[in-house]
Amino acid sequence: MRSRDINSARLGSWLDQRFGDTAPTQVEAMRGAGSYEHFALRRGGESWVLRRAMPPESGVPAHDVLREFLILESIQDEPVRVPRTIVACDDPEVVGSSFFIMQFVEGLPIRDSLPKLYAADPCKHRGIILESINALAEIHQVDWELCGLYKLGNVEATLEQQISRWAAQFDSDRCRELAVFDEISNWLGKHLPRGQRPALVHGDYKLDNLLYSNRLPPRVVSVMNWDMAMIGDPLADLAWSMTFLPSSGNPLSLGAPGRPNGFSISHLPEIDEIVAHYAALTRSDLSEVTWYHVFARWKLATLLEGSYAKCLRGESSNLLHTFFGAIAELLLKQAAQLASQA
Repeated sequence: MRSRDINSARLGSWLDQRFGDTAPTQVEAMRGAGSYEHFALRRGGESWVLRRAMPPESGVPAHDVLREFLILESIQDEPVRVPRTIVACDDPEVVGSSFFIMQFVEGLPIRDSLPKLYAADPCKHRGIILESINALAEIHQVDWELCGLYKLGNVEATLEQQISRWAAQFDSDRCRELAVFDEISNWLGKHLPRGQRPALVHGDYKLDNLLYSNRLPPRVVSVMNWDMAMIGDPLADLAWSMTFLPSSGNPLSLGAPGRPNGFSISHLPEIDEIVAHYAALTRSDLSEVTWYHVFARWKLATLLEGSYAKCLRGESSNLLHTFFGAIAELLLKQAAQLASQA
């Protein structure tokens, strides 16, 4: 199913029936994200975004997009920065797969580089990072039980269970000997933290899943792509987000310093400042946060190694996957260094 396959007339007819009125409908493909496709949708005077699950043959469960809609719908009235939901549909006859529609949010993403507005003012770079932590803290303080999210059955496994699961995943994809992976697995199991009170977590919180204001000062206007959201340990969410923060020598940096329109390294907050900022906002005990930093890098290395293994087996034609092996090694090296200092 490709973006050109959406039939505007068929979608428009479904919307007319759903809302009990008639309005012209225009659809235009947008840049997608991972397992989903996005379309700019204009109907009457409204600007919306249609988020569609990939076709079943991709191996991605089509119902996940409906789960994401339910999560977003449940937190609409909470003090979190999410787009307003409009409607969802599980009938593949309408646009080829399950989908939901949300309001269009005007904002600027941070991917390989900063928007020119932000790149031109390095003094604002510290605020970009701390503002992302502000938005994350808001998510973690949602009363998810009161919002009814317990009904979704999306409570994450314990940290101990996650270690076992990801270690098993790595073993199933193992294509080379990486003794450091097993060493870190053992360290994680022996140094399990007390854990935090379960919270709503985004699951893939990082700069390229945020939209920032199109004027200064920088402000997160929306947190996007909630397909990995769950109820889990909020510090795992925090540590995952910090794995992608801009820093020297980090190949996963978003808006990487040293690149055109990248962050100014001298204007970025230190890791300790970011952690302290989160702790002040959430009143959390972060005395064991190093464990989560180790876990985040170890988990990400597992995911990247799986893609690298597919490349070696000839199961992936994505050229980017050929570089994932080296990044996985770097992440494991970083994790081992952090563990040795804990």
